[in-house]
Amino acid sequence: MVRVIVKAHWFPNSKGVVIQPNEIEHIDQFCSRLSAIFKRPVEQIWTQSNTTNNPTWIEIVDGSFIRDDDEIFVKGRDDPLPDESQSRNLAKWVHLNVGGRTFMTCKSTINLRAPESMLARMFQSEEMGAIPPGPKDSQQAILIDREPEYFGPILNFLRTGTICLNDGVNAEGVLQEAKFFGIDDAVPLLEEMILQQKQNPDDQPLTRRDIIAALTTASTDTVLRFQGLNMAGADLSRLDLRHINFKYANLRGANLSGANLSWCNLERADLSEAQLSGAQMLGVKMICANLERATMRECNFDDPAGTSATLEGANLKGANLNESHMNRVILRVATLKNATMKDCDLCSAVLAGADLEFCDLSGSDLCGANLRGANLKDTILALMQTPLHMSQTIR
Repeated sequence: MVRVIVKAHWFPNSKGVVIQPNEIEHIDQFCSRLSAIFKRPVEQIWTQSNTTNNPTWIEIVDGSFIRDDDEIFVKGRDDPLPDESQSRNLAKWVHLNVGGRTFMTCKSTINLRAPESMLARMFQSEEMGAIPPGPKDSQQAILIDREPEYFGPILNFLRTGTICLNDGVNAEGVLQEAKFFGIDDAVPLLEEMILQQKQNPDDQPLTRRDIIAALTTASTDTVLRFQGLNMAGADLSRLDLRHINFKYANLRGANLSGANLSWCNLERADLSEAQLSGAQMLGVKMICANLERATMRECNFDDPAGTSATLEGANLKGANLNESHMNRVILRVATLKNATMKDCDLCSAVLAGADLEFCDLSGSDLCGANLRGANLKDTILALMQTPLHMSQTIR
């Protein structure tokens, strides 16, 4: 999409218009829409060349010639092009006295990003639903009874499309100005800014820097306790996190790829949508942990010493465990609905009472696995490495 400023000699004000992709390819469709906007036939689109000292008018016949923020002039086939003085008048500057402080801008700036706003309607014709601009001061600036400190960022948004607040400027005050003047595009940006400002610093998730600082300052025989802490979205990839207590911790969306989580306590931790591919998880304790939609490809749960990783009652809905080494893993009454476990080593794993509905176990090795009482409805068991014995599934 391309934003342009459209002018016409029969219309006193500029219009901000967005050209759709199909209109760029078919310029006649754009002309038809402009005809509906200006309520007069639009048959030609022109622009003025500024590459020389003597600007010349160029007719646009290919929509791809138009660029963002271009000023274009539309007319009927027999209508004249504006002369130099008319061109200057089409880009008039306006003066606004807001709360005793004078701001200067041009109509095209107001119309480009907020053509339906109250500010834009102050300079439109009566046919287009104009709002009377009100009285003027001695310098002919339009008087507006609002707070100038908050109006400045709004005007800057109309110019640049971004919100930039100086130190000490209240974002809530700027939000009220945006709503008052009808600058709708600025409202969500300001609301997000206010939400970030109101967020309690104590509720901010811990970052990789915070975790590394704790790891490097702790002695080798210290068992770190991150119980109940918020680490949502943190990048903890490739870190040595062995033996840490993450019980009840919030690790939602965290990146733990390649990390060593062996013998960690992740009981009832939230690891939903986390990245755990390639993680070492020997002897990990994940009772009732939330691993919904987690990516756990090529994880290693197989402890040579024989310690079993415990994921009893864990939520693994939609999780990806492809090619993981899961010897002796305890998945009793775990939920694995819609999980993907292709080519996994599940020898001697305990899946008793687990929900394996729609779980894909293609190519996995279930030799000696305990599937008694498991829900195997629509479970995919294609290309199994070893045949399943009836005793593995019957209580």
